[in-house]
Amino acid sequence: MPSYKSIPVTMIETDVSYHKPSQTFLERVTLDDSALEVMTDFTRVTAISINPCANLEQARERMLSSGVQMLFVTNQYHEVMGLVTMNDLNGPKPMQAVSENGSKMEDLMVRDIMTPRLKLEALDYEDISHARVGDLLETFKRMGRQHALVVEKDAETGKQVIRGVLSTTQLSKQLGYQVQSSHMAGNIAEMAQGG
Repeated sequence: MPSYKSIPVTMIETDVSYHKPSQTFLERVTLDDSALEVMTDFTRVTAISINPCANLEQARERMLSSGVQMLFVTNQYHEVMGLVTMNDLNGPKPMQAVSENGSKMEDLMVRDIMTPRLKLEALDYEDISHARVGDLLETFKRMGRQHALVVEKDAETGKQVIRGVLSTTQLSKQLGYQVQSSHMAGNIAEMAQGG
C-alpha cells in the first residue's frame, strides 16, 4: 500500500489575486493571415456578462474595469439574452428608452437598451476558421458593423454556442490602421437591423 503524506498549508497574503485566462494576439497581422488570429476566443478567455436588471452605470463600470466594449446580457442560467455595447450606453438608446417608457435615466436597466438575442446575427466558426483577415475586413464593410459574434454547435448537446467575437477595434490594433467603412454602424442595434 502506498504511503501518503500531508501537504503543507500556507496563509493567503493580503494582496492575493487569482489566475484569469488570457489570450495573446499577434502584434501585427496581414490581410492574408487567418481570421482566427483576430478573434477573441471564448475557449481561451472568459466572456464578460451582466445581469439584465443591472443599471447602466454598472454596465459602464463593468466594461471599463474589464477593458471591453461589449457585454453579454445573461440570465441566472448563464443563457445569453442579448448584448449591450459601450456605444449603446453612450448613444441615443438611453434617451429613447426614457422617452418611450416615461422613466428616469437613473432607473434604466440594461434590458431597456440591450439588443435582444433574437435580433443578433453571427458568423459560423467553421467559415471563420477557413477565412483570412482580408475576408473578415470585407465582411465587416459589407455588414456595416463593429462586432460580429462567432457561433458553433456544441459537440455534446448539438446546441449553438457563442465561440467568440470579432471586432473592428481588435482588427484595427493588429492591422496597424483604423478599420472603417462608410456604412459602419454605430452600435450593435444597427448591426442587428442590417446597418
